[in-house]
Amino acid sequence: MHEGTTSLLRDGVVLLGAGLVFVLLFRKLGLGATLGYLVAGAVVGPHVLGLVGDAEAKLGIAELGITLLLFLVGLELNPSRLWRMKEEIFGLGLLQVVLCGLAITAIVWVAHFSPTAALALGLPLALSSTAQVLPMLQSSGRMRTPFGERAFSILLFQDLSIVPLITIVAAMSRNPADANAPPGWLLAIYTVLAVGGLIIAGRFLLRPMFRLIGNLGEREMFVFAGLFTVIASAAIMEMLGLSTALGAFIAGVMLADSPYRHELEADVEPFRSILLGLFFLAVGMLLNLQAIADRPLFVIAMALALIATKTAVITGIGMAFKMTWRQAFALGLLLSQGGEFGFVLFAQAQAGYLIAPEAASLFGAIITLSMATTPFLMGVTRRFRAEPIVAGGERAGPQADGANAIIVGYGRFGQTVGQMLLLQGIPVTLIDTDIVMIDIAREFGAKVYYGDGTRLDLLRQAGAADAELICFCMDGDQIEPDTLDGIHSAFPKASIYVRVFDRRALVKLKKTSADFVVREVLESAVKMARLALRGLGVSPADIDRAEDKYRSKDKERLAIQIEAGDLRAARSETAERFPWGNEPR
Repeated sequence: MHEGTTSLLRDGVVLLGAGLVFVLLFRKLGLGATLGYLVAGAVVGPHVLGLVGDAEAKLGIAELGITLLLFLVGLELNPSRLWRMKEEIFGLGLLQVVLCGLAITAIVWVAHFSPTAALALGLPLALSSTAQVLPMLQSSGRMRTPFGERAFSILLFQDLSIVPLITIVAAMSRNPADANAPPGWLLAIYTVLAVGGLIIAGRFLLRPMFRLIGNLGEREMFVFAGLFTVIASAAIMEMLGLSTALGAFIAGVMLADSPYRHELEADVEPFRSILLGLFFLAVGMLLNLQAIADRPLFVIAMALALIATKTAVITGIGMAFKMTWRQAFALGLLLSQGGEFGFVLFAQAQAGYLIAPEAASLFGAIITLSMATTPFLMGVTRRFRAEPIVAGGERAGPQADGANAIIVGYGRFGQTVGQMLLLQGIPVTLIDTDIVMIDIAREFGAKVYYGDGTRLDLLRQAGAADAELICFCMDGDQIEPDTLDGIHSAFPKASIYVRVFDRRALVKLKKTSADFVVREVLESAVKMARLALRGLGVSPADIDRAEDKYRSKDKERLAIQIEAGDLRAARSETAERFPWGNEPR
């Protein structure tokens, strides 16, 4: 085997092994995966054990994880959701980034950095860690509460602000290699034209492409097409001298309102997770621990200043947006740390000769330390932050964001179920694999997403973790008992309803975790029999008795068959009680 290949495999084993050990350990301690990756990279990197080198090359590959992350952020920006949360996103989020950025810039400037260096360091520190905060909200059950929505709105605006912050850092660059770059006004024109071109390409090229792939039923091609979309958009932007992150973000926004959104999220997410983990490992390898060891008091003092400043500013902004002081303080503590995008911006500032490599390492350590304090701060202040319980009063409950119900299969059966739920004001997410049906549903104003709704990852992307109901309304026998049990284990809060084709399928699924299993033609057949009896002149009372007798005997026979797991089980035992025999359906 070639020496370079051997070295690459060895580095891969060391990095993945270290990442696995430290992430599991830090997850167990409640510190989050991001911090585990950073520490793992630092331990195996050149400044501690020296097991893996060439961090710069690995960082170049791993930055694709940031690109995929922004693509997924773009996919989340459904226009209706943006409109409903516009005040929090563009009010609360904008104020947080601007005020925290300026306040921290002033602190860095006072610490004897030049104005441009202070700006290049201070603005990135205004961002918080999406990778750390969102899992904390989800694990505490606060993701769908008003508090969780506001935290998510700020994080979403921070993700959106990456592109302008990258542009600001690039504009201040002192690198001679950037001197030949196009002037700002020309870059602005390029940006507008590129965004417009990508939007047109999304409408007239990408959507037809995904529609064709959906018709072919090739799931693997969705993975290829999703990655191609992200990389092609980023490459176009890079060729124009623009932000690759902007290209990926626009690609996500182009497909946010398409039927393929959940399928793309489920397919791209594993690549994003792996590459983002590699990114943090590479950042940890690049941390100059000697520079940190030379100035430990500076790192600790700046980390404390960062936490205190962001907590104070966000608390004030939250109270201005009519939050109670306890809620605003909790929001401030939750978002008080630095974020993963700070490492990206520091690397760009270093490449632009705005800050020295030692400064990048120092402030990277400040972000890392601030991230480590968040779980402890939230735990220590829990009682202090808790709202006092007023006798006779009620606590605010969670507000649904997205679907309370997920319907998989939007044919004639699923349409009836979905429309009745919607008439009661219950939010519904619809999933199907029939492209023709999806297109027809769109003509009638229904939004149906493309994807295999029996996959756990796709259901998770569609919001199954917070759904109260999952209805499988597909034709035929498309779901297996093991699949249903896996879905129930993954999403225990959701009741599961299943449409089955016939009696055989009902017997097969009855002992699963499904709450209700419904034969698709039973009720319509009973109704037709009632109409036929009425047409023959049978009295309504006798028709009711005939239906009750049929249902009772059918239920008794079905219980015997389910117990035995065999349709033939009731044949000999029930021949006299069931004169019509033992039908297979």
